[in-house]
Amino acid sequence: MGKIERAIISVTDKSGIVDFAGALSGFGVQVLSTGGTAGALRSGGISVTDVSDYTGFPEMMDGRVKTLHPKVHGGLLALRDNPEHVKMMEKHGILPIDMVVINLYQFEKTVGRPNVTLEEAIENIDIGGPAMLRSSAKNFKYVTVIVDPADYAVVLNEMKETGGGTTLKTRFRLARKVFELTHRYDGAIAAYLKTRES
Repeated sequence: MGKIERAIISVTDKSGIVDFAGALSGFGVQVLSTGGTAGALRSGGISVTDVSDYTGFPEMMDGRVKTLHPKVHGGLLALRDNPEHVKMMEKHGILPIDMVVINLYQFEKTVGRPNVTLEEAIENIDIGGPAMLRSSAKNFKYVTVIVDPADYAVVLNEMKETGGGTTLKTRFRLARKVFELTHRYDGAIAAYLKTRES
């Protein structure tokens, strides 16, 4: 994999994210972000491109639709060594996205509150986050995907050692963590819904 040039960052757990994004910027990485994460990064002095500016499509439906866009998922899923994929990217103005840093809406914390309503629980089911995580993890050959702040230092060290990239071994390990997370996340949702009447 070559140098990481573009990253999407959208995190609920913001611990360490400003320092991490600052380090990415030091490598020349363009940071794309949304909502509260974009605000936190800007407050920390990080240059951020809103995902809506990148896609040319506004966030809508109370934030339910932000990143579900071909410019996002095409940038994550494209096989960089497939000429047809590259041709489609060029035709539709899709740029490669080399890194995704995401952790999900805290569904279990929400449903653990006393008297939480079904509607509140449903609104805390993350859609765009798992979709981007799965796209990135599926394409680990090209995309570095991070769900755990504990991996920030590991990734930065590799970027220093490789001139701005990561190793396939690390990308595979990080992809495995994604599917472990989404498995648990969907399991928690299913378990909660079993306890409720519609």
